[in-house]
Amino acid sequence: MSDFPYTDRFTVNRTLPERGRPRDEVLAELREMAQAEDPTWETGKVSGTMYCGDHEHYRFLDEAFGLFAHVNVLQRDICPSATKFEGEIIAMALDLMHAEAVTDGEPVGMVTTGGTGSIIHALLAYREHAAKHRGITRPNFIKPETGHPAFDKGCHLFGIELRKAPIDPQTAQVDVDWVAANIDENTIAIMGSACNYGYGTVDPIPELGQLALERGVGLHVDGCLGGFVLPFANELGYDIPLFDFRVPGVTSISADNHKYGYALKGSSTLLFRDKSYRNAQYFFLPDWTGGKYMSPGIEGSRSGGLIAAAWASMVQLGREGYRNYAKAIFETAAAMQDAVRSHPELTIIGSPTFCFSFRSDEFDIYHVADAMKPQGWRFNGQQYPNAIHMAVTRPQTQPGVVEAFTADLDDAIEYAKKKTAAGEAPISAAVYGGVPGGMTDEAAHFIEGFMEHILDTQQSLPPQ
Repeated sequence: MSDFPYTDRFTVNRTLPERGRPRDEVLAELREMAQAEDPTWETGKVSGTMYCGDHEHYRFLDEAFGLFAHVNVLQRDICPSATKFEGEIIAMALDLMHAEAVTDGEPVGMVTTGGTGSIIHALLAYREHAAKHRGITRPNFIKPETGHPAFDKGCHLFGIELRKAPIDPQTAQVDVDWVAANIDENTIAIMGSACNYGYGTVDPIPELGQLALERGVGLHVDGCLGGFVLPFANELGYDIPLFDFRVPGVTSISADNHKYGYALKGSSTLLFRDKSYRNAQYFFLPDWTGGKYMSPGIEGSRSGGLIAAAWASMVQLGREGYRNYAKAIFETAAAMQDAVRSHPELTIIGSPTFCFSFRSDEFDIYHVADAMKPQGWRFNGQQYPNAIHMAVTRPQTQPGVVEAFTADLDDAIEYAKKKTAAGEAPISAAVYGGVPGGMTDEAAHFIEGFMEHILDTQQSLPPQ
């Protein structure tokens, strides 16, 4: 018995075939897999993951991608279009983030391969900039506990000490006083989220900006999730605090095109208040025997297809298109949050935006997840405290999804009460919930072993 996918339906390739297969046959196999998997998220019952969900839009992007997929944007002399696409993507993103408000720098940016790519490039830029201009050799960086794990990964890779600031348990925003107390002469930058992935809350960016100015450190705003939807919130009448370049002290912002920018996966923008930060992480090797080498970031070769598709999405949708989609998403998120608030047993964490998380003091919230899973709902599990999370995307704005969520949640609450009264533990809590009593070294070691097995399985070789 194998857990390798599709062994019962398609040929398993354990070696490179001696003879190739007809293109039509290969494409037919790919279509069959896609058609089997897409219905899972097309229902609108999957949190996040598929931000657009519009197959017509995907076909449009696929055509744009295909025209430039074979192009290596490293070679600009034979693909000048890459400079047009990249430059205009950056310019349009800077426009969304109000770079016109900057009077103390030259706003610039770069296109990366995703949220993690933007975050680690920001960390690299701050490390190199601080080394060059402040002589820092033992850098540290401060993030809220709710900051994305990519900051942990980047600090690990680049030898940066990471300091994690606690959050206010009521607002789910970073404790600014703690950040202030933990900045020292080796702090290269601090960060805040707009919004964070877990709870959908926006950190107090103006306060962090003032602190960054007073202490002479950088401030990165992680807008990977909200960067292409929150800019329209104020236009739509929602009270979202400022988080962009209108805030003095904000020195960089990340925003993912492949989320609410509705581009293909592998597209993000990283914006800087001044080019000195971006240019600090340029790489040059002028004396290589293979020729003079340079790259704007960590990657070397990149496909022009992703850049072309990201550009195509932005210019085809325009402000009006993004605003209309944002309106539907905010309205859907508000309706789903109202459904949660209608149950006194449930508590929404903080004051969320289009993405929200809820918990319960009456029962383990994973009973709710267990009850709703058979109905097709796929939530993201959280811990400390146990909670479940819904990132509202365009598939949730389809007719009937809010009503289904409301009805299924009603039933799930009754299920949770019965299971709790019977003294039964939720099934999914064992995998997604927190360790009772808090994390220990022993528990972390056990969990990491389990996670290693999952990663091994996902990258396993086909069975013999």
